[in-house]
Amino acid sequence: MATVPSSTRPAQAPPAGAAADRPMALRLLFMLGALSAFGPLSLDMYLPALPDLATGLDVADAQVQLTLTSCLVGLAAGQLLAGPLSDRWGRRTPLLIGLAGYAVASVLCALAPNVTALTGLRLLQGMAGAVGIVISRAIVRDLYGGTAAARCFSLLMLVNGAAPILAPVIGGQLMRFTSWRGIFVTLGVIGALLLALTVLLLGETLPRERRLSGGLGQALRSFGALLRDPGFMRYALAGGFAFAAMFAYISASSFVLQDVYGLSPQRFSLLFAGNALGIMLLGQCNVRLLRRTSPQTPLRAGLLLSAAGGAGLLIAVTAGLGLPAVLVSLFAVVSSIGLIMPNSTALSLSGHPEAAGTASALLGLVQYALGGVSAPLTGLGGTGTALPMAVVIASFAGAAVLVYLWPGGRDRVQERDAS
Repeated sequence: MATVPSSTRPAQAPPAGAAADRPMALRLLFMLGALSAFGPLSLDMYLPALPDLATGLDVADAQVQLTLTSCLVGLAAGQLLAGPLSDRWGRRTPLLIGLAGYAVASVLCALAPNVTALTGLRLLQGMAGAVGIVISRAIVRDLYGGTAAARCFSLLMLVNGAAPILAPVIGGQLMRFTSWRGIFVTLGVIGALLLALTVLLLGETLPRERRLSGGLGQALRSFGALLRDPGFMRYALAGGFAFAAMFAYISASSFVLQDVYGLSPQRFSLLFAGNALGIMLLGQCNVRLLRRTSPQTPLRAGLLLSAAGGAGLLIAVTAGLGLPAVLVSLFAVVSSIGLIMPNSTALSLSGHPEAAGTASALLGLVQYALGGVSAPLTGLGGTGTALPMAVVIASFAGAAVLVYLWPGGRDRVQERDAS
């Protein structure tokens, strides 16, 4: 990968072919990882403050939970806007605008006078944060292709895997010294810091000659072409269904493990952190595997591990095998993301280098849309049983395997690709 210039005037990054065989610059790895972590930072950091927020604004818990939903909607919708814009205007300008907007929206959230205003501002915060998510993936695709891109996405899992662990912990520690408003100020500071680092360190990775022309019509045509491409949809949906299985775990596991199996909040937080560490561990195993094989092999392994974990969870719950069997199955489902997401992302983006931003946007929309569907399904059977969570996780994990086996999909990266 190209070394990112350290001067205050970033230079344009070299083309993908030149970058693919060079060591990744540590600072660029950190930057892209931080940008891609806007989702868990925005959603998870203020989770410990939800009771305080409800009390402070004198509203019901359900109204406070709408602020989570609005941010999730913003994270999905913002990608649809940022992706095509970055294909036309380059990566750097939309990214700077998004980071500035995130910092401002976060501070405004801290100043929100009521829950209605906070809900609307959280939507804007999510849309601005989505810019970092979608453009970080597009930058990787600008600089890398094939197996090299999958290796890069695997390395980014270090940051992505750490974010869900650290964000609630940081939020909980902040609550010792401040209120929920202080957490949003902290998010604003993070956005401002990343804005400054982007100005200083991150150059443009999409040359003018590779940018797309046209307005809304061109963007719609690009989305249409991607939706009609069986190769893109195969990998996007396979990764999206696996992501939805994990999101079902995120949304339901606290209720199931604490209310049904009697874990304390402290033990639950340790188990949650352990599963996130599993993502990081398999992500790094993926880097080693990709030195000898193409992304197809670890992707298949990850999908099968997820499906096996989902099936094991369903059996453990219905047969009453107890907490250990449930925990082992959940670990398999969650840690498999370290193999699935880097490779499915690289494979889905590999066929459309000319519209990497648009493809990254649609990929993100698929993931967040399926995740948004899976979360409420886990609550249909009430909180007194683990069966709804097990059924949803097993169903989405199984669907990921079925989509991957879809005969209409065409592999974008050949098995012998060692680039």
